[in-house]
Amino acid sequence: MKITIIRQYVIIFLLMFFGTGCEDFLEEDSISNQTSDGYYVDAKGYEDLVRSSYTLLRDIHRARDLVLQGTDLFTTLGWSEAVSGGSQGSALNAYDIRLNSSVGGLATLWDLLYREIGRTNTIIGREDDITDMDEDLKAIRVGEAKFLRAFSYFYLVQQWGDVPMPLEEATSANREVNKVAASEIYSQILSDLTEAEAVLPEKDATEYGRATKGAAQFLLARVYLTRGWNYNNSLGGTAEDFDKAVEYADKVISAYPLEPEYKNLFPLHSENPLEETFPTQNAENDEIVFAVQYSDDVLTNNGDPSVESYPGNDAHSIFGGNAEDIPGELGRTSDYNRHLPHFITTPATYRLFDPELDTRYHHNFVEAMYALSDVNGFSPSGNGNTIDIAQGDTVLYFRPWDDPAEPSEKGLDVGGDKPYAVINTDEIGILEESPYHDRFKTPLMWKFWEPGIPYSDSEGTFDLALFRSAEAYLIAAEAIVKGAAAGNLGGADVYYNAVVDRALGANAGSEPMMAANPAELGTLEAVSYRATPGNIDIDMILDERARELMGEYVRWYDLKRTGKLIERTSLMNPWTAQVGQMEEKHYLRPIPQHEIDRSLPSIAQNSGYN
Repeated sequence: MKITIIRQYVIIFLLMFFGTGCEDFLEEDSISNQTSDGYYVDAKGYEDLVRSSYTLLRDIHRARDLVLQGTDLFTTLGWSEAVSGGSQGSALNAYDIRLNSSVGGLATLWDLLYREIGRTNTIIGREDDITDMDEDLKAIRVGEAKFLRAFSYFYLVQQWGDVPMPLEEATSANREVNKVAASEIYSQILSDLTEAEAVLPEKDATEYGRATKGAAQFLLARVYLTRGWNYNNSLGGTAEDFDKAVEYADKVISAYPLEPEYKNLFPLHSENPLEETFPTQNAENDEIVFAVQYSDDVLTNNGDPSVESYPGNDAHSIFGGNAEDIPGELGRTSDYNRHLPHFITTPATYRLFDPELDTRYHHNFVEAMYALSDVNGFSPSGNGNTIDIAQGDTVLYFRPWDDPAEPSEKGLDVGGDKPYAVINTDEIGILEESPYHDRFKTPLMWKFWEPGIPYSDSEGTFDLALFRSAEAYLIAAEAIVKGAAAGNLGGADVYYNAVVDRALGANAGSEPMMAANPAELGTLEAVSYRATPGNIDIDMILDERARELMGEYVRWYDLKRTGKLIERTSLMNPWTAQVGQMEEKHYLRPIPQHEIDRSLPSIAQNSGYN
């Protein structure tokens, strides 16, 4: 049974007081110094507060812009007009002067994380005041709060470096804010997680979804890995951190076995809506260590109603590839559902996969779209000739990078002989317009697609996995490459290949091929991505993290941690490659302007930003 999320009207009642007071307080008080009320004085109120801390994870992980945009894997549309049309694209991909303290995504994530920290501080600080609760249960709840606080500070310190670090409940309005060194924040994160690991249960049999010992161990592995890289010599990291990362990764691997089939970790679906069987979905999987919880009850499926939020998981609808304009489409239906172009896969990303052998390619991307109804007398080329399209006919096909279509193998819309449009993945974003598609048509990034849910941005009910043991394998591999001793399974290549072989399924042990130069579109030279003790390196691991964890709220952190943000984004993100102005300062984000304005004295801006 999943963790019970208190109903929306209860949360509203609680949050009328928690973190608010009056209009002046809302406008002036720093988000990191919010107060709470006297509701949380007994076991019932205390339990409600803990539950509300989990609810806020939905809003935090809906704020993806600072994690997926401005990376090598995702971008926005229109880059073909960057030079000819003078367009600059979004600030998060261009990394130009517009990426400043006023960018909206900065304030959103900052505020949400400090809201979470405010709640967890209250849980931790009121432990001794709750006298009508079993002491062992209360210790577990405090452990959950320390895990969630550490998780929030980990996101904050990676994005912004030195940040305020309140550790106590704020009981009065206070505008004074002081930054704390990143090394001190990492020490606090590790302290919280170590204390949480000691008291949290292995797994919660009655309320699936709560933080567990395994979740704390997973986050310890990720934190030690990150601190070991010791960004800019500012995190207090040492070589021993990599050994600790392997130690904790091994603990996770031993308790959370890999799912045999990658597709079973995500919603099951048919690529052809006309063949959809609407399978019963099960988000609980032995590989998943911790996930954002969702529900099929609309009254409990929202995020925090004190912030702008929407019901349900929106992961099915934000990765572009809209199908509403293809021939035979019935309009805004749930058959293909909504696909907003918030996060568009870069053309180079497709070239990281072996389209034939790697099962992740087939699950993550829709390679063909189908007519959902008959269309008679359709004109594909504008020359007066027409064709009839029957329900179920292919109307759009995306050829893989290693088997591009020649002009004659393309559709009638661009002078070929096929009665459907054919687009090479290397050509996404640059094709001329046609009645079949426009130059912005991209394959659906289908990884999180849920069949049978209403047409909407955010009606999903499938949980969003945050920690999976597959990543623990890759954490161990990375730490060993950085100098850690071999782990329980062996060397870095053993951990890495375990994830690759799961993705290859029946072809495990074979040599999957990716483009030798993913950023050089149109080239067909290929190289194996199977690891050996002699060839495994950080770029190889980053390629595999891209394939395995695509869209899973880690990419910017991966590139920042490894010092590869500028190199890989400048090569693979078409906006950044053409108009980008990336500098070393972009390894940290600017402090949001509204936090500077409401703090007194004003909190110092990060170096290089106005």
